[in-house]
Amino acid sequence: MLTTRFVNGAPNWIDLGTADIEGATTFYGGLFGWRFRSAGPDAGGYGFFQLDGRTVAGGMQTGPEQGPPSWTVYFQSADAQATAKAAEAAHGRVLAQPMDVMGKGHMAILADQAGVSFGIWQPGQTKGVDLAGEPGSLCWVELYTPDEAAAAAFYNRVLGMETSAVPFPGGTYTCVNPAEGGEGAMFGGVVPLAFDPAEAEAGAYWLPYFEVEDTDAVVDRAQGLGGRVRMPPTTMEGVGRMAKLSDPYGARFAVIRSAQPG
Repeated sequence: MLTTRFVNGAPNWIDLGTADIEGATTFYGGLFGWRFRSAGPDAGGYGFFQLDGRTVAGGMQTGPEQGPPSWTVYFQSADAQATAKAAEAAHGRVLAQPMDVMGKGHMAILADQAGVSFGIWQPGQTKGVDLAGEPGSLCWVELYTPDEAAAAAFYNRVLGMETSAVPFPGGTYTCVNPAEGGEGAMFGGVVPLAFDPAEAEAGAYWLPYFEVEDTDAVVDRAQGLGGRVRMPPTTMEGVGRMAKLSDPYGARFAVIRSAQPG
């Protein structure tokens, strides 16, 4: 699971692009207890979702020309320019060129070989989110892709990610970890689109998971706040109880009460 001991190639930031930032603030506030704080008059409407004063994500209102409402996962890079060039060399694309963000760090938005968008964050004053792996914060990410092998090769070449096969009921699951830290630093997985018809219909993307204390209660709250259940609460032995949701504007995410060791 994720922690705030960030290393290169692992997630260190996440943000939401939404058609209605005020509505999204109401939804995620009711769901996780988040509050939204503006990043200031020079930030173009960008701000921070916070839990008890600690930043768990960013967010801003976006228009149709910027794509549908969605969550973007960012991975730590020691050199945003070099990572962007590596993505192009690996048959990906640069959707937003590396740029300085008010002295806080450098960011870029890239797309992998299958067209899945993701961000990179080169830390400056801001290292990443303040909270991860705890209730109300990002704890896991999952890539849904049409070609597991091609995706693994792309992210290994661009960000140094490593993969390993882990047995689970009915087959194996491809876990992802940064080169630094090895398998003990696993932060996500790779899933073939064909494995899940609902995801195949929606298309390839990075799915963020947020840790919760009670999956069923969160799902009930999400529905009451106008969200949609994409996968009902499901328990996987040794993993936890999870559900897939979308907010009232269509941004997809998942929640999980992780199984406790022992």
